[in-house]
Amino acid sequence: MGAQVNVSNSTIGTLAGERLDRREFVATLLDRAPEALVVTGLGSPSYDVFAAGERDRNFYLWGAMGAAVPTGLGLALARPAESVVVITGDGEQLMGIGALGSVAVKAPKNLTIVVLDNGHFGETGMQRSHSSLGADLAGIASSFGIARTERVRDIADVDRVAQIVTAREGTTFVQVFIEQTEPPRALPPRDGTAVKNKFRAALGLDTF
Repeated sequence: MGAQVNVSNSTIGTLAGERLDRREFVATLLDRAPEALVVTGLGSPSYDVFAAGERDRNFYLWGAMGAAVPTGLGLALARPAESVVVITGDGEQLMGIGALGSVAVKAPKNLTIVVLDNGHFGETGMQRSHSSLGADLAGIASSFGIARTERVRDIADVDRVAQIVTAREGTTFVQVFIEQTEPPRALPPRDGTAVKNKFRAALGLDTF
């Protein structure tokens, strides 16, 4: 068990307009929480996680928009002794917004949801998403009943987010404001069966 973390509906960072480099944030977070089980939302978050280095404990989603949080929730409930991190984007989270209600009801202590928010739908042409048109994702998560929410605008606070992940002291929703850039794609494996078997093997489970 990690150190006590007291978090509730707060904003990390002090510069209201600051946005972070997505690749730097993701790589640093995974470096600080190397044992976490990671579920990625489709598109850019998967590319970011894969670009940080292939890990057997990464589970990449393809063609399943909105499914990252439900997958992470099921995994967190099945593996309560493991830190589970969902890394997804604002568009993917908006598609599966209702899943936050189920997360709030079940409230697994070991689940951290990290939303990389650039306010745009990156996979379909960078159209503005709801989060740049008035929707407050952290506020929505809080309204569903998720007790701990964070808004991150300072790369220096990635260590605090990693502490939340490893402490496993309560479901946390983290909205990370990232730059509106499109880094070169780093494509993880597209073979769903291979990804599943790799992940199961990392958990010491039979593959099939």
